[in-house]
Amino acid sequence: MSERQRSNHKTLAGQNRKLVIAPYLFILPNLLIFSTFIVFPSLLGLYYSFHVYDGLNPMKFNGLDNYLKILTDREFWSTIGRTGVYAVIVVPLIYAAALGIALLLAREIRMRGFFRAIFYWPTMISYIIVGLTWKWIFGDSFGILNHLLTMAGAEPVGFLTSSFWANTAVIIATVWSRAGFFMVIFIAGLQAIPTDYYEAARLDGATGSKVFRYITLPLLKPTSLLVVMLCLIDAFKAFPLMFALTGGGPGKETTFIVQYIYEIGFNRQELGLASAMSVILFILIGGFSALQFRLSKGGAV
Repeated sequence: MSERQRSNHKTLAGQNRKLVIAPYLFILPNLLIFSTFIVFPSLLGLYYSFHVYDGLNPMKFNGLDNYLKILTDREFWSTIGRTGVYAVIVVPLIYAAALGIALLLAREIRMRGFFRAIFYWPTMISYIIVGLTWKWIFGDSFGILNHLLTMAGAEPVGFLTSSFWANTAVIIATVWSRAGFFMVIFIAGLQAIPTDYYEAARLDGATGSKVFRYITLPLLKPTSLLVVMLCLIDAFKAFPLMFALTGGGPGKETTFIVQYIYEIGFNRQELGLASAMSVILFILIGGFSALQFRLSKGGAV
C-alpha cells in the first residue's frame, strides 16, 4: 500500500468515526438535561420512598412501611378514584374537541392560520393563569357568569362551592386549555394521510361520514394513540389549574392525586411518604400506558 493510499485510508476512517460519534453528540445536551431534571430526581424520589424524611432531620430507613401505610390510606385511594373519573371524562372530551377542530382547520378555508392561532393560543398560557382566568368567570361572588345571571333576574349559582359545578368548571377549563395543543398533532396526522385514499373512496361513491369512518379514523390510529396517551398522563398529573381555580374544593371534591401528594410532602412534611405515593402513581400511569399500547397494537393501522 502506497503512502497516499494509507493517508486516504486514515482520512476515511477518521470521517467514519465522526459519523458514528455525531448522533451521540447531538443528543448529548438533551440527555444531560433529561438526566439532571428527570432521571436523577426520580431515582432520588425512589430512595426517599424507603425512608422517613421531613426535609430537615436526617433520614431514617423504614423499608416498605411507607408503601404499607399507603395501602390503608383511604384518602389516597379516594383521590386516585377521583382522578380516574376526571381522566375518564376529560380525555374523550379533549380528543373529540381536538379532532373536530383539526378536521375543520385542515381544510382550505379563509383565515385558516388565524383560527389555528386562536385555538392554539390557550396552550401557551400557564395553568395558573388559566385557572385564575376561569375563576374570574365562574367566581361565586365576583364571577362574570353570576353577574349576568343576576342581571337577567336569575339566582346566582355556586359554581365553585358546589361539587358538581366545581368539577364541571375544572373540566371546561381543562378542555379549553389543552384542545389546541392536540389539534396541532391531529392536523399533522391528517396532512400525512395520502390523498389517493380519499380520491379512491369518492370514486366508489363513499359519503363524508363513511370516508371519515373507514379512511380518516383508521389512518389516524397512531396519532390517536399518541393523543390519548398524552391526555391520560396530563390528566393524572393535573394540579396547577385546579389549585388556582378551586384550590381543590369544595372540601376535597376537586383535589386530585398530585395535589394530595403535594400536601403530604410539603404541608405535612412527610417527604418519604409523598415519594412512595409518587412511585405508585408512576407505576399506575406506566401500567395504563402499556395496557393502552398493547390493546391498540402500538397504533398499527
